[in-house]
Amino acid sequence: MKREDKGKIIETLAAQIKESSHFYVADIAGLDAAQTTELRRECFRNNIKLVVAKNTLFQKAIEKSGKDIQGFEKILAGPTSVMFTEVSNAPAKLIKEFRRRGEKPILKGAFVEDDVYVGDDQLDSLVAVKSKSELIADVMAMLQTPIRNVIGALQSGGNTITGVLKTLEEKKS
Repeated sequence: MKREDKGKIIETLAAQIKESSHFYVADIAGLDAAQTTELRRECFRNNIKLVVAKNTLFQKAIEKSGKDIQGFEKILAGPTSVMFTEVSNAPAKLIKEFRRRGEKPILKGAFVEDDVYVGDDQLDSLVAVKSKSELIADVMAMLQTPIRNVIGALQSGGNTITGVLKTLEEKKS
């Protein structure tokens, strides 16, 4: 590969690292063509960009991106696939689901919201991390609960007052 081509690849990867606040590094070596195609389709469906990169080029792209990512040097060995995403836990869920059918992909590490996770044992922790949309939905649900209680009390209070007035009216007659 020519130096110019390597430079273009590094630039492209560095731009993707800058744009994405979450990316996962996984080992997908050993998957056959059908499994790899299925993994790529699942990534596409979940808005995850799957890129296979040489370790040295990916390391240089990390350095060029300007992001402070410590600890990735030790995981960049062997075959490396990078999953770029906008939803923090989407690749973790995809990897976990995909591994129900086999042993791969194996999580090498992840960069999620300025935190570095290293090792396959972090997969369950990453699945549990709530995405931005999930957090917004939780906050909205918490905000709606008191309003619903007030509206329910007002509606039931109106019925109670009406019942009391009818009872008093009937007693006068």
